[in-house]
Amino acid sequence: MVGAKDVTLKRVKTKILFVSLLATSLASPLFAQDVKEFLGRWDMTVTPATGKPYPQWIELTEDGGKIEGRVQPRGGAWHPITDAHIASGKLVVVVGDAGAGSALTWELTSPSAGKLAGVEKKGDVDGPMLAGVKAPLIDRPVPKEWTKPRALFDGKDLKGWEPIGNVENNKWVARDGELVNDNPEVPGQRGHGAANIMTTEKFQDFKLHIEVNCPEGGNSGIYLRGRYELQVGTEGGKLPSHEMGAIYSYFPPPEGAQNGLGKWTTFDVTLVGRHVTVLRDGKMYHDNVEIPGPTGGALDSNEAEPGPFYLQGDHHGVIQYRNITISVPKK
Repeated sequence: MVGAKDVTLKRVKTKILFVSLLATSLASPLFAQDVKEFLGRWDMTVTPATGKPYPQWIELTEDGGKIEGRVQPRGGAWHPITDAHIASGKLVVVVGDAGAGSALTWELTSPSAGKLAGVEKKGDVDGPMLAGVKAPLIDRPVPKEWTKPRALFDGKDLKGWEPIGNVENNKWVARDGELVNDNPEVPGQRGHGAANIMTTEKFQDFKLHIEVNCPEGGNSGIYLRGRYELQVGTEGGKLPSHEMGAIYSYFPPPEGAQNGLGKWTTFDVTLVGRHVTVLRDGKMYHDNVEIPGPTGGALDSNEAEPGPFYLQGDHHGVIQYRNITISVPKK
């Protein structure tokens, strides 16, 4: 016969077990109700204590109860996250190595649907503040008609363009009908990067025609809406997605494609929403591929908004551009 004391003790043990299981589930990366709020692609803005805010991007998925993903830092290529888990109602994402054995983490909450907020930490030290919005789909049909191409560069001066970045070291000039970044590489010397240059006008969907002559070893880029880089030049040939004609770090040029540096080459680019088609000298490089998110060096993470073109000048090489024209959808 079970006494009243035994029944009470059994109930207490059951409550303790329930509370323990609940606490474990709340701290677990498998707690789906919390995890779902964080899944998807996010356009992030990072705001340091001093200096200007800058863009980043993160994509989070769930596979078999495990959170996976990739992050696009301020510059360079995207890379996989190392770990992600729910702790104390926050999503803790290990996005990199902070050095000296410390991890670089993002501690995130979702204050409302489609928004993230949090802080970047190096080890236990708080760093920049984080704010994110769900990346828009930007899924639009291809326009039926386009306007007649018009010049973005008149070949005479820099009207319609302005230097950005390290403007004190601006090397861009209009010369002989070309837009030139006159920043030759000096063997054995690597000074501070020169300025980039961007259009003063912003665009949404477009067809771009542009010709470029990049010297051997040169490195530049054509940024579409100021957010998505079409690679110009080379980064040494180790990664195809970092070579001439790549959508930087996302899509490499076709297998077997040559950089073909030191001579003029033509790019014809159509960007509708986040879908891009690129032809180089008439050969298909990218056929209506969807760009997942901003690439390193993006001006901002406001993907739904129009943006400028910008040409990278902060690396090295005398890069020449010419015959830059634009068509937009007919209204």
